Amino acid sequence: MIQAMTELILIRHGETDWNRELRFQGQVDVPLNATGHEQARRLALRLAQEPAHRLVSSDLLRAQQTAAPLALHRLHGPHLDFMSDAGLREQNFGQVDGMQVADIKQQHADSWAQWIQFGEDYAFTGGETTRQFHARVMAAVRALVQKHAQQTLVVVTHGGVLDMIYRTARALPLSGPRQSDIPNAGLNRVRIQGDVIDILSWADTQHLAGLPPQPVYDQSKLTPVPPLKS
Repeated sequence: MIQAMTELILIRHGETDWNRELRFQGQVDVPLNATGHEQARRLALRLAQEPAHRLVSSDLLRAQQTAAPLALHRLHGPHLDFMSDAGLREQNFGQVDGMQVADIKQQHADSWAQWIQFGEDYAFTGGETTRQFHARVMAAVRALVQKHAQQTLVVVTHGGVLDMIYRTARALPLSGPRQSDIPNAGLNRVRIQGDVIDILSWADTQHLAGLPPQPVYDQSKLTPVPPLKS
């Protein structure tokens, strides 16, 4: 039996001040900044002629604000049903949500030392492990695919969510630092058939040309270097 195929146009929310400050945003409801709103506007123009059936967003404000121009623009064109899904929220980082790295190192040194090992079963106090986060994200994605088979969905979500989808598509381990670029308001296209996720394109930012360079959070630079063997 041939399984139905569903295409997802995956989008990380636009920029926030906390992105610029390299804070752990997690599930704190942070709004877009001026650059983020401009990214969202350009995104809506880029996708204006894109055939799609559903617009799905995380229920957090920064994702909703990124999705809003898409929903508004479609009022003047092809109808696009809009829905929100809490399963597409960013990872919960518990006690360090909203904090900058320097403050985490000072106030939660032991937790930070454990976190930068990037183990799939570690969580900051009150937060989710990567394994738990991955299970939540992929359950939400599977539910969308099953409910909207043979459709094209525009999905506005978060960097961590896209990382989980990317790792699944590439059969990468959940442990270790992020291995893909996930720019704010970038376009990432995948096709899902059964349990197979094919990446069609990733980190497309042509529509953001001329905007200020994005803040880059490179997890690989946080990974401890093992001591040399004598």
